Amino acid sequence: MDLLLSPQLLAAALIAGALYALVALGLNLIYGTMRLLNVAHGELVMVGSYVASWSFSLLGLGPWPALVLSPVAAGLLGYGLYRGLFRRLLANPALSQRIEANSLLLFFGISIILQNLVSLLFTATPRGYQPFGGAVIDLGVASVTGGRLLVLVVAGIVTVAAMLLLRFNTVGLAVKALIQNREAASLAGIDTEKLERWSFIAGFAVAGLAGALVSMVEQVSPFMGFPYMIAAFVIIILGGLGNLTGSLIGGLILGLLETYGVALTSPNYRSILVYGVFIAVLLIRPQGLLGRTRIVR
Repeated sequence: MDLLLSPQLLAAALIAGALYALVALGLNLIYGTMRLLNVAHGELVMVGSYVASWSFSLLGLGPWPALVLSPVAAGLLGYGLYRGLFRRLLANPALSQRIEANSLLLFFGISIILQNLVSLLFTATPRGYQPFGGAVIDLGVASVTGGRLLVLVVAGIVTVAAMLLLRFNTVGLAVKALIQNREAASLAGIDTEKLERWSFIAGFAVAGLAGALVSMVEQVSPFMGFPYMIAAFVIIILGGLGNLTGSLIGGLILGLLETYGVALTSPNYRSILVYGVFIAVLLIRPQGLLGRTRIVR
């Protein structure tokens, strides 16, 4: 019982949940607006982590510039992919009818290319760094490192800001309309192609930002993206495909479940816990905890 009431454990769960919510936000944004299954999402997190690591170890920059450089690099990668590949795919009526299956294969190929390209250039040796010199900050009821506190603050602010943007801003409301029904949004005068392009880039940029935060608390390697890709898919299934608010709630649920589950059992049971919840939600409520009806476009 003392373990369950530990503020230290609760802080660890909130940090993990906030990071998971941010990772899933980019994936759900792209799927919700474009119906593209980005199975390379974990590799985008990896790219953001490497950019942050380079900026710290090679350029001698602190952790703050990495929070700008990583999303910019990932966003530019997204822009290049959209202009060079996905815009043509979406413009072809025959191919766009099978967009989910096509995007799954394309992103799978992209993930393999990114993994091997980074391995070839920088070897597969894990590397890491300590932002803020590894200093530990006392919060009164719990102590966390500066890197973990930065993860909690930045991931929390960005995720909540995205929720508020979708609820109160004109652009955010247009994104919500696009997620709910593309044809109706187009008839209402929304430039759906432009909005899809920027949603695609924003999804990549958010993954890059998440990668920068991950690099501050974990080691970086070319194959680090797979667990985050799985976690992101579990979260969007929990919260509902295309439901961005569900990403926040699903991320917090997964963070709490993983942290407390591992603390009460063993780290060896982590995968069983995560996949167990994933399968249970698919069996009991396949539309997700916040999902209502299947989105039709």
